[in-house]
Amino acid sequence: MDEPDRDELDREELLAAAVRLRGQGDPGQARLRLLELADRYPDDPEVAYQTAWTHDVLGREAEAVPFYERAVRGGGLSAEDRHGALLGLGSTYRVLGRYPEAVDTLRRAVAEFPDDGALRTFLAMALYNTGRHEEAMRLTLTLLAATSEDPGVRRYRRAIEEYARDLDATV
Repeated sequence: MDEPDRDELDREELLAAAVRLRGQGDPGQARLRLLELADRYPDDPEVAYQTAWTHDVLGREAEAVPFYERAVRGGGLSAEDRHGALLGLGSTYRVLGRYPEAVDTLRRAVAEFPDDGALRTFLAMALYNTGRHEEAMRLTLTLLAATSEDPGVRRYRRAIEEYARDLDATV
């Protein structure tokens, strides 16, 4: 089995240190380190994802977008990180008012992770922002009926699901 080369070990150590800084409440310093890593490893999806995430934490959404886009292009991320990158990119597009791109990204994410309620929730918000209120409400009600532990929602689950299919139904 091949041992990782020194450059790969450096990358892993530097990336872990930057992520640790963000987790310890110093996203500004993490950002600086991640930008250096992104310059050094421009095709590394994990570095791009962590760089995007850190920009988002700092409220620098516009600067996060190219890193998210780089992260989700092609493969290379774990399923968990790919999920986070797609959610982050879709949500960031939405925050920036780039609603059609948010819908497209979040639809793709839901197709890849169909059981994820967070993705469906963010998709519903983006659909609302594009004026697709009926589709947004349908998605929201379907998710509510499927996931709520509220006794009242549980009791009326079938009715909620039926109305979700036809929001204009009176019976």
